[in-house]
Amino acid sequence: MNERIVCLDVGDVRIGVAVSDLTRTIATPVEFITRVGWGPDTRKIKALCERYDTKYVLSGLPRNMDGSEGFQAEKVRALCAQLEMAGLVVRYQDERLTTVMAEDALIAGGVRREERKRHVDKVAAAVILQSFLDAHPDGGRTIWETEETPCG
Repeated sequence: MNERIVCLDVGDVRIGVAVSDLTRTIATPVEFITRVGWGPDTRKIKALCERYDTKYVLSGLPRNMDGSEGFQAEKVRALCAQLEMAGLVVRYQDERLTTVMAEDALIAGGVRREERKRHVDKVAAAVILQSFLDAHPDGGRTIWETEETPCG
């Protein structure tokens, strides 16, 4: 299995996108998608997966601090159900505090406030993906063969 993983940080306005390298060792932030609706969003994500020659999608799953899922998690799962109907294989990764970590990394990197807004979603997606890759040194191979990830 030498396919990349496309990772999504799904928000109401934008979807941050990151991609793994072929060895599934390094996550790289690549872009953000401005949300339009399920159909256009699904087609854009499917096209991104085709560009990176993969069917594997890791989605951040927003959880409350107590670990429960709220309304935002339902919205993420609804979009991901559309992605699965489009033929993609979706798994989830807990994304608690990733936006805060992404914002902190951008501040530490000296990125100006105006620019941070343009980059925070894709950097958050990279934080989610890197966290997954670090927790699964085999690239998560067994997780992609099961129905669900431990998170989800």
